[in-house]
Amino acid sequence: MENEERWKRTHRCGDLTKKNKDQQITLVGWVASQRDHGGVIFIDLRDRWGITQVVFHPAQDESLIDQAKNLRMESVIGIQGKVVLRPANMVNKLLPTGEIEVTVSRLIVFNESKPLPFMIKDPCDAIDETRFKYRYLDLRRPQMQKNLFLRHRMAQIVRRYFDENEFVEIETPFLMKSTPEGARDYLVPSRIHQGRFYALPQSPQTYKQILMVSGFDRYFQIVRCFRDEDLRADRQPEFTQIDVEMSFVDEGDVMEVMEGLMVRLFKDVLGKSIHLPFCRIPYKEAMEKYGTDRPDIRFGLEIVGLDEIVANSGFHIFDETINQAGKVCGIRLPGVGPLSRKQVDEYTAFVKTFGAKGLVVIQITEEGIRSPIAKFVSDNTLQNIIMKLKGSVGDVIFIVAAESSVCLNALGNLRVQLAQDWNLINRNIFSLVWIVNFPLFEWSEVEGRFMARHHPFTSPKETDLDFLESDPEKVTAKAYDLVLNGSEIAGGSIRIHRRSLQKRLFETLGIDQATAERKFGFLMDALEYGAPPHGGIAFGFDRLVMLFAGEESIREVIAFPKTTRALSLMDGSPSEVDQEQLKELGLKLDLKDK
Repeated sequence: MENEERWKRTHRCGDLTKKNKDQQITLVGWVASQRDHGGVIFIDLRDRWGITQVVFHPAQDESLIDQAKNLRMESVIGIQGKVVLRPANMVNKLLPTGEIEVTVSRLIVFNESKPLPFMIKDPCDAIDETRFKYRYLDLRRPQMQKNLFLRHRMAQIVRRYFDENEFVEIETPFLMKSTPEGARDYLVPSRIHQGRFYALPQSPQTYKQILMVSGFDRYFQIVRCFRDEDLRADRQPEFTQIDVEMSFVDEGDVMEVMEGLMVRLFKDVLGKSIHLPFCRIPYKEAMEKYGTDRPDIRFGLEIVGLDEIVANSGFHIFDETINQAGKVCGIRLPGVGPLSRKQVDEYTAFVKTFGAKGLVVIQITEEGIRSPIAKFVSDNTLQNIIMKLKGSVGDVIFIVAAESSVCLNALGNLRVQLAQDWNLINRNIFSLVWIVNFPLFEWSEVEGRFMARHHPFTSPKETDLDFLESDPEKVTAKAYDLVLNGSEIAGGSIRIHRRSLQKRLFETLGIDQATAERKFGFLMDALEYGAPPHGGIAFGFDRLVMLFAGEESIREVIAFPKTTRALSLMDGSPSEVDQEQLKELGLKLDLKDK
């Protein structure tokens, strides 16, 4: 066997140009494609830097030609040969190396590939399960490599930005105390302390607050976090945050620094300028206008309340909804009408998936108003609805009557669906908006108590402190979320820095003193040793990269993701373990009901 160590590449597969004409070179890489043109063998040789076409001519050694003919796709080879210019009519302008090719004089096969389960190409035609099982092959695709190079570049920009702004990157523990107050923890049993468990962090929240108590003033970390929760396209059991905390700041200070980070990322990664400061929308306004606290404001279709107009209209659905303290709201789709019966039925079925019982449609045509409610309400009421929504000929109005949260949620999702269906979204626009003035608490029917909307360390606004015990729903949080094109990319708050206020918040959440001490005693104690006012934020880094890459799922920007059932198909995790391992940990499985 030939000594592989002698096959050191002189160039990378994306390097060669016409300036290298007549040079003797060595390339190594993967066989991306093979073509036999009348005995002349063309191979596209690929590495992470690009592709070079190499050529085997019939006049060469027959054994060399036979080797080239029998090469399988994705085999790893090395070639030596001479750089020559392609004929003018054969130049490939799509490749940086498209003006040249390499006439091969020597070939080595480092490793021959088995037949492939799918072709290494973009777009990939394999199903996700196959891609994830053979992820090492999927990651060879140009798009996947481009996504991971983008992720790397963004991480380096983030680190440089925070370093320039006097932040210090500090690692926090992966093995920590279980403090469940949100998603379920992933637990890690201790071998040394049998019967006790570590938890993998859902977030470094308590640690970064303690770092502020420790006087570091400005902290950041690109950190892995873990949550045992139901999965979807933009959620994974293990994910990455850009975690940030600052001392002696208010909400505006944190938002200003984060806006600077976004300006840097957009400029350095996408070459785009974004305007400062970002729009700030109060939570209540976001819900009433867009039906969500993560609105996409690149298009209109704002929700409009119609309660005053349709009250006592004589249409029993409207009247009954208002009498039961529900909402009647509408949105206007401009200039697309009239819609077909099939289209109306599809949009009606769509809002029903969000709990609405139906959808009222008003179509404004040249011939007049078309709507099934025209026979139940007066012409004056119809005209007032149209006037309120600023309707004109060609417009279609959609109305939902339901309990407040259902009404807003259904129309909020409908406005996005309509914008997608009718191409109302300018994909070249990036819309960044802060959502502020969140409620501090939300009532959980499952738990039968108030829950922290963000987390239990979020500070209430001073003006609302008197309501903390008497009327918690009136309390507003010093919290803020950053939304990009309808996706929440970051969330943060000013924290509680006094033990007495933290104790009051725990009591409102139904966390008694003993439980609070057991779960959070270390943080409560730290707050009594000169804790400064502080606040911070955490970016979903995977989601941010996904949006910059133009992908629909964070699995496309994570090297080794899990499926929606939290499985790793490539390595087979989670897997069973030996009884001896369980015995060392003092564990015994009870799977009778599984």
